[in-house]
Amino acid sequence: MSEHRFWGGTIRKLWPTETDRFRDHLLRLDKDTRRMRFAHGVSDGFIEDYASRMTHMGSIVFGYFEDGEMRAAAELRKLGDTWGHEAEAAFSVERAYQEKGVGTELMGRVIRSARNRGVHLLYMSCLAENGKMQAVARKHHADLRFEYGEVVGEIVPDGPNYFSILAEAMDDRVGYMLAVFDLQTRIAHAA
Repeated sequence: MSEHRFWGGTIRKLWPTETDRFRDHLLRLDKDTRRMRFAHGVSDGFIEDYASRMTHMGSIVFGYFEDGEMRAAAELRKLGDTWGHEAEAAFSVERAYQEKGVGTELMGRVIRSARNRGVHLLYMSCLAENGKMQAVARKHHADLRFEYGEVVGEIVPDGPNYFSILAEAMDDRVGYMLAVFDLQTRIAHAA
């Protein structure tokens, strides 16, 4: 069960060399989806800077790819210098790919990765009007509360076990091969 397929797409981790894929996805978000992702309007320059620091922030980023383009992302970011007690999750799904289960599957990947890194409390926050994100969080048993115009969700992942670690390792192997094939395809199309 390594690569779930959604209407021809796959989910995998991004590699540090793929910050451009992350950036391009975020730049394709429409104005409202950007606001939902970042809790306020953001410029292209902000997105370019944010994406360029993807690996500097100690993040794990999952991407949903369809037809060679990244159409959704889920970020798991450690809070502090090392993986430990708390982490934060963030999600973005391009408008045409929303309400198809992609966000729910990405959330599952983030929770499993947090679990395997010993995270005891996973936070996510969204605007109070972001019902789609709240619905995804509820599917994963998040505790939601209203706080200063935002909704804050908390998920307590199970502890890691052999199966959760093995599942992530297998996904990483398949994801690496998919990234290599994708790179070869992009090089061939550019030639």
